[in-house]
Amino acid sequence: MEKTNVMRVLDSKKIKYNAYDYTDCCTTVGIEVALNLGQNPARVFKTLVTESKSNKYYVFVIPVACSLDLKKAAKAVGEKSVEMLKQKDLLPLTGYVHGGCSPIGMKKFFTTTFHKTLNDFDMVIFSAGKIGYQVEVPVESLSKVIRYQTADIIKDEKIDENI
Repeated sequence: MEKTNVMRVLDSKKIKYNAYDYTDCCTTVGIEVALNLGQNPARVFKTLVTESKSNKYYVFVIPVACSLDLKKAAKAVGEKSVEMLKQKDLLPLTGYVHGGCSPIGMKKFFTTTFHKTLNDFDMVIFSAGKIGYQVEVPVESLSKVIRYQTADIIKDEKIDENI
């Protein structure tokens, strides 16, 4: 399997992880990725980047079956409002493309918030920084590679673990 920058960062911090390759799947839809990997969609997370009116950027990491609540997200980072970053701005800002964005290894650190359900799991799965690759990382090890907080940042919807 090809090593991504995220995997190299994890290796450099001596963090054990499982890598998944779904390059044969041809999808970037989170629920489809989780199902293709045979994983519970509640513990497979997607990375979203937002921008505030004050031109600050924030990263939110939520379960793939959920939608980001922009009001809750803004409140979590102390902003009046945030909006999704335009897709064309993602690569220049983060170094990642849509569908392959990871909270680890961005060009620059941005305040990062995981949905509070992160703490329900021992291991969490998210993009390895390239379309077709995911990493599964122990939640307790995340703080060794990224500063983050947790908060309730998703729309009020039930996470269906049996999709």
